Amino acid sequence: MKAGIVGLPNVGKSTLFNCLSNAKAQSANFPFCTIEPNIGVVNVPDTRLESLESLVAPEKVIPATVEIVDIAGLVKGASKGEGLGNQFLGNIRETDAILHVLRCFDNDNIVHVDGSVDPIRDKETIDMELQLKDLESVEKKLDKVKRAAKTGNKEAQKEEAVLLQLKEGLETGTSVRAISLKDEDRNEYVQPLQLITDKPVMYVCNVDEGAAAAGNEYVEKVKTAVAQENAEVIFLAVGTEADITELETYEERQLFLEDMGLSEPGSAKLIRGAYQLLDLETYFTAGPKEVRAWTIPVGATAPQAAGVIHTDFEKGFIRAEVISFADYMKYQSETKVKEAGKMRIEGKEYIVQDGDVMHFRFNV
Repeated sequence: MKAGIVGLPNVGKSTLFNCLSNAKAQSANFPFCTIEPNIGVVNVPDTRLESLESLVAPEKVIPATVEIVDIAGLVKGASKGEGLGNQFLGNIRETDAILHVLRCFDNDNIVHVDGSVDPIRDKETIDMELQLKDLESVEKKLDKVKRAAKTGNKEAQKEEAVLLQLKEGLETGTSVRAISLKDEDRNEYVQPLQLITDKPVMYVCNVDEGAAAAGNEYVEKVKTAVAQENAEVIFLAVGTEADITELETYEERQLFLEDMGLSEPGSAKLIRGAYQLLDLETYFTAGPKEVRAWTIPVGATAPQAAGVIHTDFEKGFIRAEVISFADYMKYQSETKVKEAGKMRIEGKEYIVQDGDVMHFRFNV
């Protein structure tokens, strides 16, 4: 599952990517510094993993991860191929969620592609290019469906009505995710189109160090502008966070964060947010060899969760032995959990809960 970082050139995307992944993508003070998308696999910060490690004392600890893709800056006209637009839009289409970086700080030394700082205008520029690309996809599909609808095909007529609703919304500047549709229509007719503006989005407001703890008026404007979108908004001082990652010791980094009025890096909040945006959750396995966080889609059944470890686990699934994270912490060991009667035996229908500690029984 991938989350793609998008935004206008020079708003801090590659600096953010470096900060998240330590992959050191090239970043500089001019547009189109990033041409090919950079991909980083980022650990998901999770204090529960540290708690389990302290109780189990395993040989190794393996966190959950999420893939972050740094996509080059979009410009006005991208939907028509301007500024390598087709390539960029193709890269965005391959992601599962969007992290839209907006410049929310003033600094005369950092050029803005449009000459002034205005995150709402920047958001609308990107939105329009993504909406135009989606409109192109919807119109292509609509041409095919209309021909079938004219023959009296009821299913085609139903699909045509949904596509016309999408077309009208996109033409008036509404992203697909904000168009009101029935869930069944969205699942059946919209999802297969893989429209860019249907992807879940988080707006990442890049602020200066002084606004790192409380935000600023730009951030408030963004929150107001996206209120109807069912989107998340977070803010962080990307440049300052990048400086913090360069510090050698954990203690130095913590002191720097405390001086800024923060309890943890904003990047940690962003990674967890991206994980949730992708509709993912975590279960754990815990033993002397390793404590490990496993990533599953929200709503996964026990056999599907077992299949993340190995396909044979899913095929030969017998049962799952499940301890809630809260019970593990309360009783401090697997043995004591069992003695208290708090280990549950769950079958194939069980929906795994975020934080479950699990053992699987299976045969091949």
